[in-house]
Amino acid sequence: MPVNPVCAAAPILTGATVTDIKIVNTGTASQSGVPVTFGQVFAPGDVPAGSTLTGTLSDGTPIALQVDAKATHADGSLRHAIISTVIPDLASGQTETIALTKATRASAPASVSPATLTAAGFSASVNIMLGGVVYTASADSLLNALKTSTCTACKWLSGPIVNEWLVSAPLKTAAGVAHPHLTARFAIRSYTGQSKARVDVTIENNWAYVTNPQNFTYDANIIVGGSTVYSISALKHYHHARWRKIFWYGTAPQVDVKLNTAYLIATKAVPNYDQSINISPAALTKLNSLWTSAGSQANADGANNRTGPMGQGVVAPYMPTTGGRGDIGPLPYWAAMYLLSGDARAKTVTLGTGDLAGSWRVHYRDKDTDLPISIVTYPYASAISGDLSQTKGPGPGGIVRDWAFPALVSGFSSTPMTPDSSHQPSLTYLPYLITGDYYYLEELQFWANWNMLQIGHGSRTYAGRQGLMRWNQIRGQAWSMRTLGQVAYITPDKHPMKSYWMDRVRDNLADYHERFITGNPNQLGILAYTASYFFASIQYTTPMGVNTGYPPWQDDFFTWSMGYLTELGFTNAAPILAWKAKFPVGRMTAPGYCYVDAATYALAVRSSATSPVYTTLAEAWSGNFNSLVDTKPQSSTYNLYYKNQACGSAAQALWLKNNGKNIIAGQMTSGGPESYAANMQPALAVAATSGIVNAEAAWTIFKNATRKINYTTEPQFAVVPRN
Repeated sequence: MPVNPVCAAAPILTGATVTDIKIVNTGTASQSGVPVTFGQVFAPGDVPAGSTLTGTLSDGTPIALQVDAKATHADGSLRHAIISTVIPDLASGQTETIALTKATRASAPASVSPATLTAAGFSASVNIMLGGVVYTASADSLLNALKTSTCTACKWLSGPIVNEWLVSAPLKTAAGVAHPHLTARFAIRSYTGQSKARVDVTIENNWAYVTNPQNFTYDANIIVGGSTVYSISALKHYHHARWRKIFWYGTAPQVDVKLNTAYLIATKAVPNYDQSINISPAALTKLNSLWTSAGSQANADGANNRTGPMGQGVVAPYMPTTGGRGDIGPLPYWAAMYLLSGDARAKTVTLGTGDLAGSWRVHYRDKDTDLPISIVTYPYASAISGDLSQTKGPGPGGIVRDWAFPALVSGFSSTPMTPDSSHQPSLTYLPYLITGDYYYLEELQFWANWNMLQIGHGSRTYAGRQGLMRWNQIRGQAWSMRTLGQVAYITPDKHPMKSYWMDRVRDNLADYHERFITGNPNQLGILAYTASYFFASIQYTTPMGVNTGYPPWQDDFFTWSMGYLTELGFTNAAPILAWKAKFPVGRMTAPGYCYVDAATYALAVRSSATSPVYTTLAEAWSGNFNSLVDTKPQSSTYNLYYKNQACGSAAQALWLKNNGKNIIAGQMTSGGPESYAANMQPALAVAATSGIVNAEAAWTIFKNATRKINYTTEPQFAVVPRN
């Protein structure tokens, strides 16, 4: 490999520092020529169109940066970039700070050809033994084929410091016969002038319309530079799933990149987590223990280890499991812990769980485009197992065809992990933000797409709008819209599916606007659906009878998601947020509703299963609480009825204590980090940020009335107003 680095033309320094990063030497010895690549998101306007960034070390020394711009804001300023550099020297235990400063863009030398890498002896390959037959794929052969290729999509990073190529091929026998389902994908990252390259290997079983999809059990080996760097035996590779491993050709750098997470939060790309929280050291130790111990535990099917290929890590294998969980929230608790602590252990779990997102059967790739399947191209495509009722429709020439994915092979298709939109964690969005790894971007796209594919065509399509989430449970709509907003926001501008994701957000917001803003079906601000192809949300039993109760906590998830999309720049979400926020804000401030009962499992919103929705929250409170009687009177003068206790009073607290809820006067009746009060907090936070009527007052009441929630161990709901 060449030994003389290619120097970039120096940008012209034009502004103050936008943010900074820290590079930590995690090895036991000094390092020189340390290559570093990371993802960085920027607030609108911080890096205007025509600008770039330059780097400065802590001693004032300039350092060359390569800025691969990926996504931009509506004003043309930089939204997301992948930034690379080479640190000249890092002493043992040293932390180096690099300031990122706005600069005028300058021309840069041409990027390096893959021939430079392969001519220097680079090699990487994977082989599997399946049914007594060996199948292989070679990264260096694929790179050599790029020498005369015009494939622009194959280049992920391009410039004078680093180049990364994305190449893939089916695993083939020695005779050149391709396996119909199994594919190898490589992301090869080569740093100019260094005898090293990062080798990112993914094995897929993901084709959408190839017949006989099934699980395959095989032995696998990954070889880099002529040496076997990874082996696994009897791996059961699930259908529509994939696994990933990263290695280095040459000496791997021993570093941790610490982003300025305060700036990351300020960009609004992630929720506004309360930065006054000090994450518990014991909680970080416990998280690390959970992760490391999972590596030695059997996976859900009794085979592979939980942090290895096809493992679930620390995510519940049956995702529809009900009840509070640390992975449910705007972000999972481990990702929120990372944002608030910057701790390397939380980062390891965040990235490791992102890798394992590939283990779930949600990956449907179009063999014609090599992209996630499009519901525009295949409008009746469906991942609904065994249900073909809504998968037939007109194809080319108007001929009705079956658009269902091919049937799974009986007896060879069971998987131990069950995905679900209603309890779906955000597994790969933050990993992509902070690394820029293409694998995480595709994972985000696959999961967002599956949320639409698991809804039948008739339910997800209306008046030309496609991919509608309205057939999900309310919580499913909330988390699906979160993921859809994230993928539309962060997918690179030049990616062929950028408009696909933007259109799906647009269609959903237009549908919500039509149903709830224009239609204005109720005065409470709840998602009470009456039309067909909508989830029947009023289905809980309350003192008013069956099918009279509505879940405020699920509604709060949805309100937060509309606020989050507004922060991401989807302005059409703002009117929906304003309408939706009436419900959480009203539960804290509306006349006749006691804020002590704002966070509850189910709330009566109508007087019978066939009655219209109440017009005021006072009616809702009465419907829920008017009939409650204390069965343990304290004295002959004691008032037995809950409705007669003044809101927030000592008498009310005593009544609640007598009935199993030990609180003090003025406290809300729920207060743990996974509680209904915690679920409510992000909804009130985005409402207060947006300046909605009474929202700031509601937040103040909530802040003062909520029993102090210990978010130091599980901060996934610790969102606060930005103002």
